[in-house]
Amino acid sequence: MIINDELIRPIIEKSKTAQRKRQNYNFHNEASDPLHRMLNVLQPESYVHPHKHENPDKREAFILISGKLLVILFDNNGKIDQHLILDRTTHTYGIEIQPGVYHTIMALEADTVIYEVKDGPYNSDDDKQFASWAPREEDKMDANKYLKQLIKETIL
Repeated sequence: MIINDELIRPIIEKSKTAQRKRQNYNFHNEASDPLHRMLNVLQPESYVHPHKHENPDKREAFILISGKLLVILFDNNGKIDQHLILDRTTHTYGIEIQPGVYHTIMALEADTVIYEVKDGPYNSDDDKQFASWAPREEDKMDANKYLKQLIKETIL
């Protein structure tokens, strides 16, 4: 599989009209695959509920292809522990997140594209443990407010 503009362009277009303002393209064929690989295209309005991968423990890595991505790591109480901006112009290209670490990602530029790798297999019942201290994705107003607060606390 070649990752080029021809592959990415339609995924970007789908992300712009998607309800969650993001779109995945999976390279793995089955949820049971022991290693999940995907392109993830995010628009700045996309909210990813902070979560961790624990029991079963899973590592997750993000490698920037284009755009700019804010990655935030939290302690178990929701306090920001660390943040990092993946940005090709600053030569910061990726991050690997260890199991059990709460995290979220946020596109800082339109059409941000990342290559994401995560341990499989995928089971929706135990893949992610969502942070109770952060708004759910369905709570659009609270989620938007929370995104603005995170930007203020990390990069402004």
